Parts: sequence; C-alpha cells; structure tokens
Amino acid sequence: MISSTPQQLKNRIRDNILDIRERIEKACASVGRNPDEVRLMVVTKTFPPEVINLALECNIDLIGENKVQELMSKLEYLCPKDVEKHIIGHLQRNKVKQVLPHVSMIQSVDSIKLACEISKQSERLGKNTNVLIQINVGDEETKTGFSVDETEEALFQIAEMPNITIEGLMSIPPICETESEIRKYFSELNKIFIDKKDKIYHNKSMTVLSIGMTSDYEAAIKEGSTLIRIGSGIFGQRDY
Repeated sequence: MISSTPQQLKNRIRDNILDIRERIEKACASVGRNPDEVRLMVVTKTFPPEVINLALECNIDLIGENKVQELMSKLEYLCPKDVEKHIIGHLQRNKVKQVLPHVSMIQSVDSIKLACEISKQSERLGKNTNVLIQINVGDEETKTGFSVDETEEALFQIAEMPNITIEGLMSIPPICETESEIRKYFSELNKIFIDKKDKIYHNKSMTVLSIGMTSDYEAAIKEGSTLIRIGSGIFGQRDY
C-alpha cells in the first residue's frame, strides 16, 4: 500500500469502493442486469485489521480470507466483529475444525475429502455450513478444484452429505490477455451454473456464482457473476 495518513487511506478506500460500485452498475446496465444481483466481497489477504476496518466503515458487509491462520489472527480486531466472513483460499482438512465456528461459507471446496471433513465437523458443531464448489475451469495444474467434467458427480456426492448446503460455484479462470478471452471462461462457468441450478440435488440452493476479481470483475458481471472478490482494487497493491 502507498504510504499515507489514516485519513488519506480512509478516503482512498472509500473512493475506490464508490468507483467499484459505479462500475458494477455500469456493467449490469450493459447486459440488462439489476446491480442488486451482484454482491461485493472485500478480500483481506495480507491487509491488517485497522485497514480492513476502514472498508467496513464504508458499508462493506462481507470479507473473504485466504488462509485460516491469518483470519484467526484478525478476528478479535475486526469492527464489527460479526461481519460476514468466508474462506476463499485452499483449505487444508486439518484446519476445518478450527475455522468452521467463525465463517458462514467456505467458497473453496475443491475435493470430496474436504467436503466430507466439513460435513463431519459441521455435524459435530450442530451447524449447517454453506459451501461453493470450486471449479478449475482452465484445467490448470497450479490450481485446485474439480474439472468441468468432474463437476456434476462432485455435486451429487456433496449434496448427499449432512450439514452442508451447496450455495453455488466458485472459480479463478486462467490469466488472459483480452476481455473476450476471459469472458469465454466466465460464460462457460455461467452455463454450468445455470445447468446445475436447474437440476434437482439434495441440500443445494445454487444462488451464488463467485467469479471476478480486481482485474476482471466487470467482464465477470457481464457473464452472470453474483459475487465479486476485490482486494487490491480497494486497498491498493499488497506488500508481500
């Protein structure tokens, strides 16, 4: 992040959020969608609680964190503490028990084994956990998730597990050079989403298509995204 005073940083975050909301409206208008159909998530990876809280003061009600350990270290400092939280990064099975009490959704269910563990720990806690099925739409070796061909069988198996509700799909397409290229991937994901939404599974509502990040969220919205995940577009570049 660029060095600045707290007030300057707050103003920049506020302006970035306003700009993103305006861009959401324009992207929706271009394809005849209602902007209320698209939810804005703030991705908090690497950003400290005092910076995250500045975004929460700007009517942000949903945050996403990649790593369990990082989320846990921030919980007591968030204001408000009950802001809705999702896990969006790869989740190790041995971390499920620790994180489940603190999140309302796990967006990155990328294996049957992980889904089984979420079901098991949710049952133990006496809670229901909302999940998204992660699709590796580009079939990239560096990314986790079910292939397009595996998606239907994964949905059937996970939908039968107790204490889990499948709310939809999540994906991170390959890096593309043009908007037309990335829209092909987003379009494919939306077709899968619509197809699976119309099929009857147990324990599913299929209302969330989580696609689109800082560099491509407008293209994702034009192809049906209902949840966009924005980090650096709000806070500025990360300091790794």
